[in-house]
Amino acid sequence: MTSSDLRERHRRALGAHTPLFYEQPVHLVRGEGVWLFDADGTRYLDAYNNVPCVGHANSRVASAMADQASTLNVHSRYLHGGVIDYAERLASLHDDSLTTTVFTCTGTEAIEVAMMTARAATGRRGIISTEATYHGNSTEVRKLSDIGRRLAAGAAPDPTIGAVPVPDLASGDLDTHLDFLGEAIEAMAASEQGFAGVLMCSLLANEGLPEIPNGYFAAATDLVHQAGGVMIADEVQAGFARSGTWWGYDRSGFVPDIAVMGKPMGAGLPLAAAMSSEELVGAFRRSTRYFNTFAASPLQAAVGMAVIDEIEDRGLLAQVNDVGGYLLEGVRAITDRPAQMGGIRGVGLFVGIDWLDEHGQPDAKGAVAIANQMKLRGVLMGRSGALDNCLKMRPPLVFEREHADVVLEAFGDVMSSVA
Repeated sequence: MTSSDLRERHRRALGAHTPLFYEQPVHLVRGEGVWLFDADGTRYLDAYNNVPCVGHANSRVASAMADQASTLNVHSRYLHGGVIDYAERLASLHDDSLTTTVFTCTGTEAIEVAMMTARAATGRRGIISTEATYHGNSTEVRKLSDIGRRLAAGAAPDPTIGAVPVPDLASGDLDTHLDFLGEAIEAMAASEQGFAGVLMCSLLANEGLPEIPNGYFAAATDLVHQAGGVMIADEVQAGFARSGTWWGYDRSGFVPDIAVMGKPMGAGLPLAAAMSSEELVGAFRRSTRYFNTFAASPLQAAVGMAVIDEIEDRGLLAQVNDVGGYLLEGVRAITDRPAQMGGIRGVGLFVGIDWLDEHGQPDAKGAVAIANQMKLRGVLMGRSGALDNCLKMRPPLVFEREHADVVLEAFGDVMSSVA
């Protein structure tokens, strides 16, 4: 079967506008470590996917999944020691104030749990995020996504959602961005909805890894608490060693009231969670009687434990810092740098590169073209950012320097062809 035949079947089976990466989508059939293989046997270096954080087809994760599935898997209304062990171990990796977990299957669900928790604890409904973010796909969580762009396009504002400009040194210093947040909190507090909390990714990953003013998150958390609100850290991309620390909030210097986890948590098995204090989770439980058939299961716990074991036993925190720094410096050291290559930023094993047009303006189409050229050279990467023009390198945590060298050689070739 040809690639075009498969794409046509995909269109009919899944819908005409179901997204696929690249001009010529990759038909993947196998993964191994940091490598992916298509149906023709072509090998691609994965510099994008953080879900298989401990590597594609990780044997420890696969064995944990198979062993538990062949022993027992039920919903969460039974006692199971493995689930409790996992919840306690997860809490031990967080700040001491975060003790109690609500498990879900996706980051979207966990974000919605966090929003409901903030609302249950405060008795108010207003949530503030950045104007160029993404946190998930449910009806409620989608209200937070790309607020600035949607309002500019004429969408009606939602009274329960507020937004602030992305806290980026390129658009204002610390005091400027704290003023934006303070004004948004005051406006929401004075509204009929009231102010429940602030929800932000602790690295501002989908905003393009901007240069966050030093001390912003700690000061923002103080503002939130002074107004009686709850600070929520979205750790779905930032967490599980991605930043070179266990949590992005550690890297950004603050302690949230709620930490939301997902994506790499199960290395491919649907597993996510919102963690908070016993008091806040109690308020959520009393007000919602939340239950998820597939969450807090023995299968989730077994796989989640295997992921933590791999990160710790393989020393991936140290490796992330070493390889991430090496990759970032390598990108910055590219000599044939075209004018379109803008700001270069990185944290842990996460690199973002702004792509600009000939006039120095954000160029989303150009970023797509670069990602396609990298794919032709055997490296898979993506894009993100407030204006969709930020080239994104976010490989599995098991990336090593030799893999970074492959990325740098391919990226250097592409840059030379553009310069």
